[in-house]
Amino acid sequence: QVQLQESGPGLVKPSQTLSLTCTVSGGSITTTDYFWHWIRQPPGKGLEWIGTIGYEGSNSYSPSLKSRTSISRDTSKNQFSLQLSSVTPEDTAVYYCASETGWHFGSWGQGTQVTVSS
Repeated sequence: QVQLQESGPGLVKPSQTLSLTCTVSGGSITTTDYFWHWIRQPPGKGLEWIGTIGYEGSNSYSPSLKSRTSISRDTSKNQFSLQLSSVTPEDTAVYYCASETGWHFGSWGQGTQVTVSS
């Protein structure tokens, strides 16, 4: 069973860049047909998909966040990372990483709270 764990700062100042890392264990991020996602949930709202990086390194991003988002990976550490630039208080949310294959989101991290505030 794949396990995921998010890590990164819990507080980011407005206009700065939010950076989070997801460490994957129990499976490789290069496993064929697996995709690795970032998803967030703002307070009082539903889940919002941010973007993904595929097993071969390809990316796809939410159109509403694409201009500010970058998802990368480090295969030597079996990690993938999120960078969201020019953050505002509206980016305050619980951020999750998750694995997906065949449109099935099989494993999720526990989530990490990120607050954007000066």
